[in-house]
Amino acid sequence: MKKRVFLMSALVLITSITVSLSMSSCATKTPFLTSTVIPAAQGTVQVKKDANKNYVITIELSNLAPSTRLTPPMTAYVVWLVTADNMNKNLGQVNTSTNFMSNKLNAKFETVSGIKPTKIFITAENEASVEYPSYNSLILTTDYLK
Repeated sequence: MKKRVFLMSALVLITSITVSLSMSSCATKTPFLTSTVIPAAQGTVQVKKDANKNYVITIELSNLAPSTRLTPPMTAYVVWLVTADNMNKNLGQVNTSTNFMSNKLNAKFETVSGIKPTKIFITAENEASVEYPSYNSLILTTDYLK
């Protein structure tokens, strides 16, 4: 009888650990809001915590025209993270590419941050290494992330 209780307890423990791990590693994709600058541009942001308790940020974009085709032309699309205390952090540059069999302008961007993002947005900039975003060239933004 003790052996059966032990086995049932072990099974319940293993099941609960498996469920909790699978729930914590799941991350929902948050869509970008429709752009007023490039209305055809679409994309999603996925944020999930890794084993080191950092945040893996994955962005997938489609129909994003090259920044040089904007008016005025810009040299880079820059991805920004908004922190809980409303500070902006430059995460890096995202480049568009066209596939051989497709005329869609796609881009994928992935980075790791020790700071949990509350919001992600993309601006068009003259330099990829800018410290502050140009809000007049806001391309895409999310609602607040969950």
